[in-house]
Amino acid sequence: MQCLPGLVLALSSLLGALALLQLSLYLRVPSRYGKHEERLCRPRGRLPARCAWFLQELPSFLVPALLLALRSPPRLEPLGCRLLCCLFCWHYFYRTFIYPFFTRGRPFPLQLLFFGMLFCIYNGFLQGYYLIYCAEYPNDWCADIRFTSGLLLFLLGMGINIHSDLLLRQLRKPGEVTYKIPQGGLFTYVSGANYFGEIVEWFGFAIATWSLPAFAFAFFTLCCIGPRAYHHHRYYLKTFTDYPKSRKALIPFIF
Repeated sequence: MQCLPGLVLALSSLLGALALLQLSLYLRVPSRYGKHEERLCRPRGRLPARCAWFLQELPSFLVPALLLALRSPPRLEPLGCRLLCCLFCWHYFYRTFIYPFFTRGRPFPLQLLFFGMLFCIYNGFLQGYYLIYCAEYPNDWCADIRFTSGLLLFLLGMGINIHSDLLLRQLRKPGEVTYKIPQGGLFTYVSGANYFGEIVEWFGFAIATWSLPAFAFAFFTLCCIGPRAYHHHRYYLKTFTDYPKSRKALIPFIF
């Protein structure tokens, strides 16, 4: 397999277009799962949340690994390129092999699972293909301000995301499906602390890679889960009379 710059440009542009489509679809009406499912029509087929999250996230980890296995000889040089690929796989290793086995979410609609898997295959291929077959970085990329600042943002965002997931899990006892007000951590300031962390994470990755595919993915993440954080915020305000009015939806002190 060879690097085709035109393919990278086309796939990245399509990802940006899909981001705008997501924003137009879900800015006014939330996607139909979780706490927003009760107010909308219920899908027929569903899988347990743990199984669904595992299946959905798995392609994002396996596809880059397969691309690397098909590369002969292995590339990923210099060190900066190896680290960037590891960051992407590290996130999806957590999302595939750790997060699903601790989640206590509601059963997941099969339709959304199908589209989620398609996206993970698509994005896993795009990010992996670019880093493994196309990316070219100088030997001192690890010392570049773009890499170091992006890496710090990535680690900060991932830390916020994992910590926020932990706080959300602690709200429910095993078997419970009711929703409660999140407390602690960044939830003190925003309703979508876990989403904020993931957005920061992928924009950090985009800065560290300084590539069109990564920026397209970060933009997609913002357009996909940003509206969901907004709808979560509205849900909490309508459902709980004692919900803190000072909290913002997604960005502390701004929105």
